[in-house]
Amino acid sequence: MTSQSAATLRSRYVAQAASDLEENRQEQRELAARIAVLKQEEALLSDILNLAERHESSAETPRVPEQLQDEPANTKAKKTTAGTGTRRSAPKTTPPAKTAKAVTKEKSRQPLLGDLLAELLDRYEEPRLAKELRDELLEKHPDRNPTPQVVRNTLESLVAKGRIRRHKQQRSVMYTLVKQDETNTD
Repeated sequence: MTSQSAATLRSRYVAQAASDLEENRQEQRELAARIAVLKQEEALLSDILNLAERHESSAETPRVPEQLQDEPANTKAKKTTAGTGTRRSAPKTTPPAKTAKAVTKEKSRQPLLGDLLAELLDRYEEPRLAKELRDELLEKHPDRNPTPQVVRNTLESLVAKGRIRRHKQQRSVMYTLVKQDETNTD
């Protein structure tokens, strides 16, 4: 092999390695962006779970599928915390479940996204776009960074609950808060 062919081969390897390195870095950026989206979706799902738990605790105590048919809710809760309760579901996978619970508890200390959006809407009389609400949320709560889709989904869930009202203007969808005096009129 001549020195010229060895130099050509070496330069090809260097070029390929540089190309592979750039592809790797690009993939890392894409994965980091995907992780950020997944974290936001996790926060939304956590908010939904918290709302469901609040709703359940405000209604009569429903029976959880894990409870035995003849066992009261309080007895089952005490046994589970003591570690002697039996479960009907598949065995626990401790690390993922524990991590999810820890994250849920940490997230539950923050106000719910729906409450923050309703609070922002309360400041305006005229309808607001979801994008405007998200921008204002990012400005006032830099620790929160929901995707535009998460904001729209949360707003639509508030519409479904009757807390806010949807207005369509041409191709735009805007939202206003339902005032207390509007909900009390029969």
